[in-house]
Amino acid sequence: MNSIWAVAKNTIKQALRMKIAVVFIILLLALLPVLGVSTTGDETIKGRLQTFISYGLSLTSFLLCLLTIAISIYTVTNDIKEKQIFTIITKPIRRFEFLTGKLLGVILLDMLLLVIFSIIIYSIAVYMPKFYQVNSVELAQAKTEFFTARAALVIPQQDFTEQARERFNKLKAEDALPENMSPAEVIREINNQMQVLSRAADIGDGIEWEFENVKPLADSIFIRFKYEVLQETPDSRIYSRWVVGDPHSVRTGEPGKTPVFVQDYRHTTETFHEIEIPSEVIPESGKLAVVFYNYPSNDTVVMFPKDGMEVLFKADNFTMNFIRSVILILSRLVFLTCLGILTSTFLSFPVAILLCLVLFVTASFSGFVLESFDFLSRNVGILYTYTLKWIVQILPEFDKYNPTKFLVPARLLSWSFVGQCILFMVCIKSFLLLVLAFLIFTYREIAKIVV
Repeated sequence: MNSIWAVAKNTIKQALRMKIAVVFIILLLALLPVLGVSTTGDETIKGRLQTFISYGLSLTSFLLCLLTIAISIYTVTNDIKEKQIFTIITKPIRRFEFLTGKLLGVILLDMLLLVIFSIIIYSIAVYMPKFYQVNSVELAQAKTEFFTARAALVIPQQDFTEQARERFNKLKAEDALPENMSPAEVIREINNQMQVLSRAADIGDGIEWEFENVKPLADSIFIRFKYEVLQETPDSRIYSRWVVGDPHSVRTGEPGKTPVFVQDYRHTTETFHEIEIPSEVIPESGKLAVVFYNYPSNDTVVMFPKDGMEVLFKADNFTMNFIRSVILILSRLVFLTCLGILTSTFLSFPVAILLCLVLFVTASFSGFVLESFDFLSRNVGILYTYTLKWIVQILPEFDKYNPTKFLVPARLLSWSFVGQCILFMVCIKSFLLLVLAFLIFTYREIAKIVV
């Protein structure tokens, strides 16, 4: 253990002597306060906070990822290039202890820098409302829609597979199937159309959704939604009535133990809106009925996108959500450290840097890459399946575990999600990279005896 700790301390000193480390640290120290002052968003304090958190965390994560790749590769390849490793491996220290010390040193430096910059970002965000003349309305909006952690209940998805098969068989009997689509594609398209219709309200009609396990920690809950229409209205607005409360009271009109919320609204289309509803309408069972009524004066069918209707309620606070977000970034840095150490065991510094940057960019857009190949032609798709697909799937989905996706809209980042990230990104994938690095470095020929 003393050998590992000695290598770790030397790695930290070696990293701090690198000019690139100093440049990145100075950049973050200078840019984060500037972002806190210069970001405007939609000119509201909520918009400023969302923009600052998005840019601040993204910039910190990006620069620390680049720094981690550079340090983890340089610290091994430089020791080999400068022949300093000869003085190390001749001492009573095993090669896996040498790599473990390098890993520990880089991770400790990452943790230190991440904590420092996270404290700066958090402090600027918390005190930002005091820097501006904010009215009580904007301050209340920031408190309920940013400085919180809201759980989201989305529209319950219905399965129309059987109905889609029946419709397919009917089209087949009528010889009306599309010629350029396979049977599976036709059934999938019919299923998608039925899904859309289930989220549509005809003129003068309504839609009812029922949500379970609604247990807010605040006095209000929020309905977040976005309208889509078949035909645009003259003023691009939809006149509606929303009814929220106990499912039995909403459906029968009979009074219950909790009140029923009823309110008329006028909202624009193609834009997300939020309706604040007192949490007293939620019964003890946690079941909540939400009804949307499409007024006849709209003279158009109103539809809700797949992600265009959800119930939001406070489930935790901003501080804990921010801490969990920092842990997500740290998990990413641990993976990149293991990747950098692995590549440095068999590649030179420039080649290892190039390979790690390519894998880093691919992992950052892995979700998009995997989805995009689903739309390729069949021949190209087969080629991709047996070549690049397995490589992309091995990489962690950095875009899936992006903390700004939770902090900006004030969504709850649960401990279970963080645990899933740690399990797959650190305990499995990073560990496999480290084991492979141990194997390669153990059997690598460091020097040749020349007679």
